[in-house]
Parts: sequence; structure tokens; C-alpha cells
Amino acid sequence: MKWTDSHYSARKPLRVTHWPIYAAAAVAVMGMGAFASTATAQSKIVTVVLSEEPEGLDGCNSNRSTVGRVVKQNIVETLTEIDPKDGQITPRLATSWKKVNDKTWQFELRKDVKFHDGADFNAATAAAAIKRTMNTAGKGGARGTGGLDCETRTKSFGDLKIVGKAVGSHTLEISANKPVPILPTRMGVVSLSSPNTPTDKLVLNPVGTGPYVFDKWVAGQEITVKRNDKYWGKKPVVEGARYIWRSESTVRAAMVKVGEADIAPNIAVQDATEPKMDSSYPNSETTRLRIDVTRAPLNDRRVRLALRYAIDREALRGSVLSKDVLHATQIVVPSINGHNPKLKVTPYDPAKAKALFAEAKAAGVPVDKEIEIVGRINIYPNGTETMEAMMAMLQAVGFKVKLRMLEVGEWLDILTKPYAEDRKPVLLQAQHDNNNGDAVFSVFNKYACKGAQGTTCDPKLDALIDKASTLSGDERRKAWQEVFRIINEDMVADVWMYHMVGYSRVGNRINFTPSISTNSELHLEGITFK
Repeated sequence: MKWTDSHYSARKPLRVTHWPIYAAAAVAVMGMGAFASTATAQSKIVTVVLSEEPEGLDGCNSNRSTVGRVVKQNIVETLTEIDPKDGQITPRLATSWKKVNDKTWQFELRKDVKFHDGADFNAATAAAAIKRTMNTAGKGGARGTGGLDCETRTKSFGDLKIVGKAVGSHTLEISANKPVPILPTRMGVVSLSSPNTPTDKLVLNPVGTGPYVFDKWVAGQEITVKRNDKYWGKKPVVEGARYIWRSESTVRAAMVKVGEADIAPNIAVQDATEPKMDSSYPNSETTRLRIDVTRAPLNDRRVRLALRYAIDREALRGSVLSKDVLHATQIVVPSINGHNPKLKVTPYDPAKAKALFAEAKAAGVPVDKEIEIVGRINIYPNGTETMEAMMAMLQAVGFKVKLRMLEVGEWLDILTKPYAEDRKPVLLQAQHDNNNGDAVFSVFNKYACKGAQGTTCDPKLDALIDKASTLSGDERRKAWQEVFRIINEDMVADVWMYHMVGYSRVGNRINFTPSISTNSELHLEGITFK
């Protein structure tokens, strides 16, 4: 498949208020419904309708939800797996593991497993896959060129370096550059690709060991996978899957209702109107506005506090967003180790926001400078409407803000370093998913000086992050809680929004129950037919 820039062609986002447009789209879908539902009913191929086209499919980026929904545990697999029901670490490609010392763990691997291209899965090839993931040779582009810089490494490992070594045909030893008490948990995010996968660039045709084999990607139209009949595990019922994408939530919901699709993993709250088909679930996502604290006027703490006081979060709950979303004060949800329950939600107080704004202006801070409020199209249902509402709230207290909504590829360029030197002050609409059980998967990447997706840099915070990463038990939990206190109260690095709730629609011919993982992974092997 040839990758072109047409993947990023601009699409005008639809608004919740555009009911005539939505209705027309829904009617068009229903017009195809009779044929589609008949064809689908006779097939063991499931159709999944996503909110956006993935920007890539490389297994080493499977922690990115747009990629993970297609490839993680379907095409590429991990050594261990995190059970979404209780957070327990369970075997996947590894059958058991033990701690050798503070920096080293040993994993016993499954035998008689092959990659889809025929290469053997063993300790040597697993070590090679880990080496590829940890490669720091260059910044990889979403289009699969420009070097390799896996999001799994930048997002989940930070400055922790791990090296795999075969100490037996199927015995893998993994060593780190510092103590790593939860390495089996960390390996639940490292997807292993074939040793024949290029090590100098991201790929668009992933090759793993999973129950499904990548088939084809027709740019702008669909991605298809086929069942791997040589899979080491239980043979799945689903013979293959077709992934398509529609930006409008109403259209996605209608496609499932009429049988043109089987699953819409992400629909808006106003479209979850079919109790027999629709499910809500805590999706482990936390939403925020990331503040670029390096750019005036956002480099002034009073200005950052004013931004927080200006947002009426309660007004968005039950209107634009679900009434079930929870107010956030930190980057991880309450179930994650290290969450600090003592942090307080900033109340809506426009008078206080105006006072802080005026105080900063009197002190010479250039508060009249235009701030860009940058969002991502389809980052979550009604994401554009949420940004429009927040822009109006900020303008109401005196901020000069301009909204810019981007497709995922352009948005990633602003989210991830290196940042443009001549950039404007930016409030970036961001969403972070951590269902992996520990704060370590979030903090370094977002807030450390060398974090790939942060704008903050505090050597004292870096030292505490480094210390917390090596601790265990209650000491670890308390250290992470102090990290979150500093970020929230001292640094004021974000305008916190919500811990989100997702809505999925599942068609009548299949059995599938959405879980906290559904936002970032969709395991085809767990689907059966009625």
C-alpha cells in the first residue's frame, strides 16, 4: 500500500446542532442497510466502524489508541497482558517470569509459536523485537518514514532502558539501567514484531504472532485482517475483520443499527439511544488542556490559574458530554496506583479568573497576546463542541484565544517533541489513556524534562519521578501522589477536564462486551456470533 498525504486531507467537522446533515447521513446509511445486513449476517467477518483512520499500524505504536484498536493482541502480541477486569498481570507470549535481581527479570516463553511470515518466536527474536522498540535512532513519522521512534518507548518507558538477551532457546532475560520492580507489568505494553521488520522505519504492514494477519490497507477506505489459522492459541470464531471509519457519531451508530457494521467502539452520548445495543464504560481516558508553560503569557502561574477558573466544567457535563464523566485533577484515573485523592477540583469562578488576569497584566505579563487553543478532530465524541465552549468561556474573562481543529497527523506534530521554535502559546486539547495499573506509564512522558510530550521541566520533579519509578508498595504510591500534587498545585501545568466515559454500540448478530480497554484495544478473539 502506498502512503500519501491524502490521509490527512482536511475534513470539516460536523456539529451536534447540524441535525439535518446528520439525518441525511443516517438515511443514506439506512438506504444501504437491507443489503448490508443480509451480507453481514451470512459472514463471519466483522465490520468495525472507527471514528478516524489510523495514522499508522506499526506494532511499536500500538499504545496509541488509533493504532491499538486494530493491531494490539490481534496482529501483534505482548509477553504479558493486563486484565481489564482487575488489573492482574496474566501470561500471553510469556508463560511465567521471575525476578533475578533489582534490575533483571527472566521470562519463560511459549514454544512452537511463529510469526506470520514464518520466522520463529523464541528468546532471540523476542530480544530483537524489544531492541527495535527501544531504538532511539531517529524521530519516526506517522507516515512510516524518517527513522524509528516508537511511542511505546517514549510513552511508557521514558528514560528507562531495557535490553533483552536469550539465555536459553525460550528463556529471555530482560535487564534495565535501574531498578524496575514492575517489569512484568511494563512488558504488557511492548508489542513484539517479526525479526524481519525493518529497524530503521515504522511500517504500515505489521507482522506479529497474533490470532489475525494483516491483509490490506486501502488508504481512505478500509483496513482488513484475516484469521491466522496457524495461531498458537485457541482458534477464534471470527474469521476476519474490516475496519472502516466515519467521522460522524450519528452515522457510526446508524451503521450498526441497520447491520452495515457490527461494532462502533466510540459513539457520542446523544447517539446512545438503543439500550439493547449501547453500553457505557469507564474508558480510562483523562482529558485536559495541556498548557505550553514555556510561552508568554502562559509562562506566568497567575495566567495559568486564571485559565482554570474560567472553565465551567459542570456546564459541559450532561450537555455536550456525558453526565457520567468525572472531574479530573491529574493525568490518571482513580483506579491507577499513585492517584492522589486529596487533590481538589478548581471551581468555576470567572471573577477570580478576571482578577488574576488583571493582576498579571499590571505586572507586565503580555496577557493580550493571542493564544491558540488547538484541538484534534474526533479525539472524543463532541470534542470540537467542547473546545468551542471552552474558547467562549476563556474569551468571556478576557483571554484572546483562537481555535484551530486539526487532523490527527498535524495534531501529533504539536503533541510530541521536537516543538517548533517559533510556535505561538498553545493550549492543546489532549486525552491520555492509562489502564495499565501504575502512574509510571504516564508521568515521565508528560512532565519530565526529557518527556516526549511535555512542556514542563523541573529538576526536582525529575528526581522524584526517577525515585518513584524504582520504589514498590506503599512507598511507590505515596511518591506518585506527591508527584501529582506538585504538577497540579505548584506547577499548574494543565487545565484539567474529565476522566471520561465511553459509549459503544454492538450489533445484534455478535456477542461483545465493551470494557475499560475498548477505547484503545478491541480484541477480535473475544467476539462470538449469536
